[in-house]
Amino acid sequence: MPLFSYKVVNSQGDTEEGVRNASDQQSLLTELQDQGLIPIRIEPARDKTFLGISLRQAAPRLSHKEIAMFTGELATLLESGLPLDRSLQILAELAEENEKLSKLISHVLEKVKGGSSLADALEAQAGIFSRFYLNMIRAGEMGGNLGDVLVRLAEYLERARELKDTVVTALIYPAILLIMSLASLFVMLTFVVPQFTEMFASAGQALPLPTQIVVALAEGLQSYWWVLLLIVIAGSSYMKAQLADPARKKIWDARFLSMPLFGNIILSMEIANLTRTLGTLLGNGVSILKALGSARETVSNSVLADLLEQAEQRLKEGANMSEALLHSERFPKLAVQMIKMGEETGRLEDMLLRVASIYDKQLRTAIQRMLALLEPALIITLGLMIAGIIVSILLAILSVNDLAF
Repeated sequence: MPLFSYKVVNSQGDTEEGVRNASDQQSLLTELQDQGLIPIRIEPARDKTFLGISLRQAAPRLSHKEIAMFTGELATLLESGLPLDRSLQILAELAEENEKLSKLISHVLEKVKGGSSLADALEAQAGIFSRFYLNMIRAGEMGGNLGDVLVRLAEYLERARELKDTVVTALIYPAILLIMSLASLFVMLTFVVPQFTEMFASAGQALPLPTQIVVALAEGLQSYWWVLLLIVIAGSSYMKAQLADPARKKIWDARFLSMPLFGNIILSMEIANLTRTLGTLLGNGVSILKALGSARETVSNSVLADLLEQAEQRLKEGANMSEALLHSERFPKLAVQMIKMGEETGRLEDMLLRVASIYDKQLRTAIQRMLALLEPALIITLGLMIAGIIVSILLAILSVNDLAF
């Protein structure tokens, strides 16, 4: 979402300035007014650039691990009976070695001491905390069980991190294998093949066609390696520009979902993340409409996000969640049927968390299946390429020997 800068007057009559993500200026205006603030100025955040590089002063970003650590430690302190301001003060002192985290907690503490709720104080930190996170905190404060909510939120963040780590860890070995394969081919074409090329040239005879192809590739790579580098840079820049355009990103996201194996991994990861978010929000008293709106922002695939927006509109028209999701062919029937069962039994949040567990397992299975195909495919492809280079050199050597005899 675009970033807007704003200036407001708070309930104490003091002016505050900040930046915040919002879909448009009107929605940010409504959001600020709902918090009891009087907006003075709202405008798109200026983004000065030099050679295409943003010079805007970015807010200090926290990693997923840092946010999870802050949430868990705050939950522990509140559960032990300490008041919120004292808990934040202790966390700020404990985080002195982490300048970003210490500075952020100090800002939150200052807001809380000034009369703001914890949710409003966190929301004022320039988009560091997601809408889902803020809605959870706000629901906990309204229900008087902030400590319990923080405990559940910390557990959610830990499960989400484990899910992400599962995907990243599973892709490390194929990535290393691919890099080593390309490096091996580069070394053979740029260092090994040229050694034989000089010998073949001194023979003064025409080389076999496979050898001519390999030699041409080696000479081209030696002379024009920078073209290959430019192609890689141009390709990555092109994809970055494509994914930055919402309309083009939607086309690419649809393609990603339709890919064999890889599309199943994306869908399983998104469904697991979505249902876990919904179940956690509903279990902490957030309304189903607000929960779906918050969960939609955690979905990275724009095709699924648009379908959730349509489902949100059907909810506003009176449909239940399973009916709203049933209209989409993208959402798995199993997930929709389990959600329907949860609605019928009055245990929707529990069923959503169960769906998340099921798709966590499906994600691991899909990753294992992909690796089972990817690893031998890379090894066989590399072997065939190296074998082709070796055979082409041997053919040339044999042809030269035949001429000599």
